[in-house]
Amino acid sequence: MIDTDGKYAGYAYSLLRIVTALLFIQHGTAKVFDMPHMGLPDTMLGIQTGAIGVLELVGGVLVLIGLFSRLAAFVLAGEMAVGYFMVHAPQSFYPVINHGEVAVLFCFIFLLIAAAGPGKWSVESLRGEDDEPGVEGYAAPGGERQYRPEDFGDTVI
Repeated sequence: MIDTDGKYAGYAYSLLRIVTALLFIQHGTAKVFDMPHMGLPDTMLGIQTGAIGVLELVGGVLVLIGLFSRLAAFVLAGEMAVGYFMVHAPQSFYPVINHGEVAVLFCFIFLLIAAAGPGKWSVESLRGEDDEPGVEGYAAPGGERQYRPEDFGDTVI
């Protein structure tokens, strides 16, 4: 059955955040612990790769659990943008040719998380810290938007 009223959007968004973070953490563990073994070229070994790996590992865990997720996701989006333009873009203009699709997707998913917050299944949600509307006010095109009164306070639109 298709969810036409958006009541599962918050859960789907949280799943997107969690799965994205789990996939991203693998990049950090590959750089820091060489697990899973990716056979990084010698030019990618060293202090810079270690620092990037720690950033990916720590930032990925923060996004995964939904703690300081807006800041962590913003930093990780920047890292992916820089990584794309330094590593992939010089090879070709087209992401499908320069193998940069994953970096682009990570970048824009992290930008979404930075803008919308961690969602329902997060530490911030449990602590009551994520008071932004996030995806709660979203409706599919042609659908009716459902806003919570606390999203706008006493403001009359």
